[in-house]
Amino acid sequence: MAKSPGSPSRGNLSPEGIVREIQINLLECKVCFEKFSTQQKERKPQNLSCGHVLCLECIRALSHPLLRKLECPFCRQLCSVDSTSHCQALSDLQELLLSQTPPSSTHRASAGLGLATSLTSTALHLCTAFGGWGSLINPTGIAVSGLSGTIVVVHDGEERLAVFSPQGTKLHSFGRRGQGSGEICFPVDVAVTPCGHVVVTDAGDKAVKVFSSMGNHVLTVKDSLQMPWGVDTNSLGHILVSDIQVGTLSQVKVDYSHGLALENQTVIADLQHPKAVACCRVTGNTAVMEHLPDDTPSPGRNQHTRLRVFTEDFHLLYQTDSFSLTLQFTVRLNMSGVAFDRDGDVIVIDSIQGMIWSLGKLLKGPAPTPLVGDHLINPVGLVSLNDTLVILDSGDHAVKIYSAKSDAGPMI
Repeated sequence: MAKSPGSPSRGNLSPEGIVREIQINLLECKVCFEKFSTQQKERKPQNLSCGHVLCLECIRALSHPLLRKLECPFCRQLCSVDSTSHCQALSDLQELLLSQTPPSSTHRASAGLGLATSLTSTALHLCTAFGGWGSLINPTGIAVSGLSGTIVVVHDGEERLAVFSPQGTKLHSFGRRGQGSGEICFPVDVAVTPCGHVVVTDAGDKAVKVFSSMGNHVLTVKDSLQMPWGVDTNSLGHILVSDIQVGTLSQVKVDYSHGLALENQTVIADLQHPKAVACCRVTGNTAVMEHLPDDTPSPGRNQHTRLRVFTEDFHLLYQTDSFSLTLQFTVRLNMSGVAFDRDGDVIVIDSIQGMIWSLGKLLKGPAPTPLVGDHLINPVGLVSLNDTLVILDSGDHAVKIYSAKSDAGPMI
């Protein structure tokens, strides 16, 4: 069977981790995200002629009613509905896991969640998932508008920005592939200003590009940028952007109504390969995730990362790194992304293990607490809204919304 698109390789997994990887990567349909089932006819895994596997219901939904053909959502090969067949191997594997999985292989996110008081005192549950290959292609960044609750994702589609309603309905897209005015070459990250403008880092064009909420090009900023990467905005609408090549964090002040950059200032100049950037709208603090060079890199070895938190006027407030956290605590935490919750606590992404952690009040010392550990493959982006987490999972090209409640309800 063909490997699920975007699924990262995993090394040194425990038996419980292997079972989890099988359940996520093999035993659920990557179009509707429902688990395959031999008991429900519409959820039975079906082989396409190209080798990919979908549930029967998705095959019916994607196929032409008269031609009885569908385009595989993963490889775009044209397949005949009449040539599909039941994937017995996956059904047998599912039955085997159901009969052999020990009680100890419970969801790891449930342990210790009582400590995560900033977001919730109970486990966060997956409430909604949308997107999937075709709707989103290798997504890299996510942001949520505080005005409308719409979710903006940058990805590798012909139109680089996809806009979804809070319920997951695709509303529109913009930012065509290219290097012309208003086009985007290689998008990396995205942010939404308090007034609703969309800001994108374009590493291919070495620029930061600003659009209106409806997709009209407002401004392109290129001055002094070599490889812009992470981006966020503060409560005043100032743009904060990291440059992975020159090791800086810049603040850009913009007159959005006239499409003018008023000031472009380097506010931090001693960073090492800075990528993710997050600005806390409550405290004004800014967090940056650095990817430190490894003198002895080896295949499968986790990259050493450092989290630095700065005050509103960019004085260093706190820093820690993945190695120090591993020495202090019994869990390995491979930090790759960062965000703030509504109380100003730091939340980090572990894309290698597919988990989201809260670090709590950093000035009192980090207290790593798992928030989400289920149904994630390769999380790359995160937005915290009240007791809800909106997570971008590049592993299956999807947006996943987690909440303490079974129904997330309104996010803003």
